[in-house]
Amino acid sequence: MTRRCRVVPAAAAATLLALGPAAAAAANPQGTGAEERSGSGRAADYRLYFGDLHNHTAFSDGATGSTPDDAFDHARASGADWLSTSDHNFMLRQTEWATTKQMAADRTDAGFVAMAGSEYWIASGFGEVIVNNVDELYNKANWRPHGQHLSVHEVPPNFYDWLASHPGLYGDQDDFRHHTPFRDRAMSSIEIHNYGSYLGAPASWGVHDYEPSYVTALDEGWHVLPAAVSDTHAANWISGSPVRTVLLAERLTRPALVDAMRASRGYAVLDDNLRVQFELDGHVMGATLLAGDSTYVAHVRAVDPDGTAADAITRVEVLSDGGEPVASRAFDGTRDDSAVDTRFTLRSTTARYFYVRITTASDVSGGEGVTAWTAPVWTGR
Repeated sequence: MTRRCRVVPAAAAATLLALGPAAAAAANPQGTGAEERSGSGRAADYRLYFGDLHNHTAFSDGATGSTPDDAFDHARASGADWLSTSDHNFMLRQTEWATTKQMAADRTDAGFVAMAGSEYWIASGFGEVIVNNVDELYNKANWRPHGQHLSVHEVPPNFYDWLASHPGLYGDQDDFRHHTPFRDRAMSSIEIHNYGSYLGAPASWGVHDYEPSYVTALDEGWHVLPAAVSDTHAANWISGSPVRTVLLAERLTRPALVDAMRASRGYAVLDDNLRVQFELDGHVMGATLLAGDSTYVAHVRAVDPDGTAADAITRVEVLSDGGEPVASRAFDGTRDDSAVDTRFTLRSTTARYFYVRITTASDVSGGEGVTAWTAPVWTGR
């Protein structure tokens, strides 16, 4: 299939995922959102579902001759629970977009969830956005007419408002400013690791994660979970990279996964099967507590079923506002440490959130490094 053009990747930047708000959000756009984010679920209430949000096919600039059907089938065969395609919107024909959505519906069943998305080019150089569950391929909030310049004061706020009623994954949009409670209701996650960028980066860059962007988004008030994505343009969906976004959901259905994303309930991992649970005062990641406490108990459980020395957990950290570590525990890094269960007592009268970072003996580079980041639990402040 001959495509109309080829994308030249810009400098790597963290991206955000937004989800359509609940009905109450549309009725009360100035609400705080706390009533929808204060879920008291425990880790035992949810199962872990491994997948990837960022994938391309030949419907844009992916592997020659490939289709979303191929991506969904390959991901399922490679052990994924779910997958979202994200072909570039300006390369998609309307017929291809309709086909993508139909293929996603046809490939979804009790054992696998397929999602259709498209990666938008945003006006005036604000990056690209992966938008899910939206019929339009073009919109005045994200597409600039030829020769027309739109300013920073127009594009990001308009785009946030447009996406507040549509799921989507999108760029840092002016350093994560323009937060409002209404827009926050639509937010779900932020890319903390892009494997495609890592593969294409100079060796001196190392793993090249985007944790500082994650922290910036949290500090700006966005309730988001971290995502690790492949951004694959090859016919190796899921099988070609070890990175996963893991969603905590009650069951494997599209509504349940969307609910997990809406609640920012999940974690990013650079390992295809590392299982992580993080609770604060018994509340699962993504929850918002009632304000007022100054002492908290963080409970972290992590296990790698492979149980090899390379999978050994060497450090578990709890971080808070500004990405500052507030508690840490080192482990010997032996094979027995591929499963850990540990607790921390945390004291603070100012912290707005806590999240967990896990280091293992072997990250994607093959050496010791950070392998997982969880969504935060918010203190309610």
